[in-house]
Formats: sequence, C-alpha cells, structure tokens
Amino acid sequence: MSAPMMTVEEEARVVQQIRDGRDRINTELSKVIVGQHDVIEQLLICLFAGGHCLITGAPGLAKTLLVRSVAQIFHLNFQRIQFTPDLMPADITGTEILEQDADGRRKLEFVPGPIFANVLLADEINRTPPKTQAALLEAMQEHQVTAAGRRYPLEEPFFVLATQNPIEMEGTYPLPEAQLDRFLFNVLIDYLPPADELSVVLKTTSSKPEPIEPLFTGDDVMRFHEAVRRVPIADEVGAYAVRLVGASRPQREGTPGFVNDWVSWGAGLRAAQTLVLGGKARALLAGRAHVNFDDIAALAHPTLRHRVLLSYRAEAEGVTIEDVIDRLLSDVPKSVTS
Repeated sequence: MSAPMMTVEEEARVVQQIRDGRDRINTELSKVIVGQHDVIEQLLICLFAGGHCLITGAPGLAKTLLVRSVAQIFHLNFQRIQFTPDLMPADITGTEILEQDADGRRKLEFVPGPIFANVLLADEINRTPPKTQAALLEAMQEHQVTAAGRRYPLEEPFFVLATQNPIEMEGTYPLPEAQLDRFLFNVLIDYLPPADELSVVLKTTSSKPEPIEPLFTGDDVMRFHEAVRRVPIADEVGAYAVRLVGASRPQREGTPGFVNDWVSWGAGLRAAQTLVLGGKARALLAGRAHVNFDDIAALAHPTLRHRVLLSYRAEAEGVTIEDVIDRLLSDVPKSVTS
C-alpha cells in the first residue's frame, strides 16, 4: 500500500529536514569514519533516491562499519550476511519448517531469513554461486520474497548494500550484467591519504568511539524518497544525462571513436534514469531545489563503472573504466546548440 501524497507544506518541511540533516549526518559519521567524503555522499544519495548500492574496495577500509553506522543514523533494522560458496538461497530468504500446534496438528510455517531487514549488507557478494546471488534479484526489484508459492513483502524502506573485494579473483563468481544493473551505484572505496590513515590508527587504538545517535526514522526515509522525485530538472540537463549514457554505446551513430575502440557494451536506459534520480538527491543534499549539469557529471563514475564493459583492446592497452568515463565527461558537451 503506497503512502499518501505529500502536501506542498509537508514537502517543504521534508526538504528543509534534508538540508538541515546533512551536517548532522556528517557529525555523527565523523565519530567512527575518517575521510571518505565522496563515498559517504554517494551512499547517502543512493539511500535518499531509494536505490541499492554496490561497494567495491579492499579489505579493512571500513565498508561494513560505514553501512552499519548509516543504518543507525536512520534508525533502520540492519542485517549482515557473509556470502560464502556454500551459502544457499534459503539462508537468505528464509525457509518453511514443520511446526506442531497445541492440538497436535502439524503445519508448515515460514521462518523469515536475514533479508527481512531495512538494510541488508551482502558482504563479499561475489563469493557465492550465481544461484544464491539470484535469490537477491526478486527482493531488489520487487521488494518481496517468494517461498513455496507465497509472496512475503519486505518492510519498507529496503536497501541492499553489497560489497565485493576487487583484489582476490580466485574462488569468486562475478555478478552477471543483469544483476549489476540492479545496483544504482557502484561506489569505489580507496585507501585514505596518510594524514587520515594516521588519524584512524590513533583514534581506533586509544578509546572507544562515541555511540551513533539516530537522527531519522524509516518513515522519514520514505518521505525523502518522495521529495527527491519531486525535484525539478530542466530538459537540457536531462538531455545531457541521456547523451552521456548514449555516448557509451559502441557502433552507433555519433559514438566517439574511443568508445568504439575500448567498449564492447555500453550502458542502458537505467543508467540515464540513475543519473537523473541521483542528481535530484544530490541537489537536495546540497541545499538546492533544482538539478544542474554538475550533479549529473559528479555521478557519472558510480553510475557507469559497473554498466560499461571494456573490450579486449582496452584491456590490452591498459585502459580502465575510469579512463573511459573521464573521456566521456570531457568529450560529451553539456549543451547542444541548435
């Protein structure tokens, strides 16, 4: 059942709540997280836009701590699943067990799995076989679980935040493109600068961090989703998002030459939708009531890095996906004169 539409006055209050909440969120996260400002911004945008997020980074970069802390700030039910090769779909979604009632009659009862949470951290999702990975697909797309022919809706809001380790490929099962496309963003966490790393070392070896204070509720998050979708965007800014995504598709009219050389498969329609929706969330977090070109450009990397497939030629020449996206941002004009 969908929530009732907000009035203009309610929308104004929610927008102000988002603007005022940004600094408070950063203050709470700074109790446990040092640096990683771009990562935090992209994760918040994903949350406010109502999308799922893939987090790529080496071990020990506080991916789990960051997700757990965000869940605490928004007072959301958090569950973590460590994905392993022997994990079964029922370990995620839940299973039916035989129960006996007071009269001695037996019946099957569904026992919900850890997916029944507001925030599900799928840790090292690429370590489990495709059959188990696919168990997340219905939940991510439909926000429901089907077991023994019955549908069980998930509590809203519902987010899947999945992590993967980019440095260990042995014993992993890369996610198929169809599943990767379900993630709004692919956020890349890198090592901290030496000064920030020293701060982390000193902070974590001296005293326990202050507890995270909840600032919002799940109902607030649902209202944020609606407010984000109401943010206006000019046609020319939306057209830039479409042009940027379209330019990533090889062997099409007007495609840049470097894309034809380096890309085997470009981004689809969902990428343009992500740029626009993410741009709206970014605008609100920045205290603006409209989307600009910079909002679209700032989200190109997390939007496209998991939706564009490089060719063998690119790999042979040492070209990375970040190089391709940088060239797209450089070559695709923000506005087109008639």
